[in-house]
Amino acid sequence: MRSAPTTLAAHDMQQLDNQLCFAMYSASLAMTRLYKPLLEKLGLTYPQYIVMLALWERDGVMVSELGERLSLDSGTLTPLLKRLEIGGFVARVRDVADERRVHVTLTAVGRKLKARAAGVPACLLAASQCSVPQLVQLTQQIQTLRDRIKAA
Repeated sequence: MRSAPTTLAAHDMQQLDNQLCFAMYSASLAMTRLYKPLLEKLGLTYPQYIVMLALWERDGVMVSELGERLSLDSGTLTPLLKRLEIGGFVARVRDVADERRVHVTLTAVGRKLKARAAGVPACLLAASQCSVPQLVQLTQQIQTLRDRIKAA
């Protein structure tokens, strides 16, 4: 059995299939395709879903905190929040002490949606054919990679 090459010279790093960035990009596309029909039933797009996940963890955050948590700039986040507000899932409320600060809170509909969305991660678990510990480990490795790249 041949072992995998470990040096750049032995492994052509300009081949598409050897690019980590392409593997992550194409995996992200595949995941979005997997989630799309599930999220459509909930009335959400994938970016709206990650906003809701963040709010289910911590409700009432400021828009700036939410953007930081999701790595989204205000130009991307504001339209997402507007659509979620129109859908009745969230409310945006200006801070009484500082009108520049806007808090995002879940509505009753948004809170109830959490129970309906509970099956979404199980779909990935089934499709990935991984165990929960394997997915947890993979997630941690990708988060570590993300953090290192951000720090570089």
